[in-house]
Amino acid sequence: MVTINSYDEFAQFLGKNIGVSDYVELNQERINTFADATLDHQWIHVDTERAKTESPFKSTIAHGYLTLSMLPYLWNQIIKVNNLKMMINYGIDKMKFGQAVLSGQRIRLVADLYNIQNLRGVCKAEIKFALEIEGEKKKALEGIAIFLYYFN
Repeated sequence: MVTINSYDEFAQFLGKNIGVSDYVELNQERINTFADATLDHQWIHVDTERAKTESPFKSTIAHGYLTLSMLPYLWNQIIKVNNLKMMINYGIDKMKFGQAVLSGQRIRLVADLYNIQNLRGVCKAEIKFALEIEGEKKKALEGIAIFLYYFN
């Protein structure tokens, strides 16, 4: 895990890999819980028997937004930022889902510092990320996450 205490420490990672998280499993229980939270009970996510016969994946799949929602958890495994007043999720650019995550598959986050700016004392960090599926060549999700860090 990388520990950052200031803009200057963060900037040293420009164009470099910040880190790689552990894998986390997207099992059927997690998928069902997400379906309940978002009211998205499409059969391809929650009906395991139907998915075995009718889905092109022969399995249920995680919601794309469930995969995306794992970013904060996985990001916190890669980096610890100290000396903060607050951090704000500012947005995501160039986000693309590349491959479905089947129930029971494991994903991890790979993060590089794509760009960084000092905006009148606010650190705007653009993190190029990929959510990889264990054992698969195609990524589940890629994009650039933008965070605003307000250092003390």
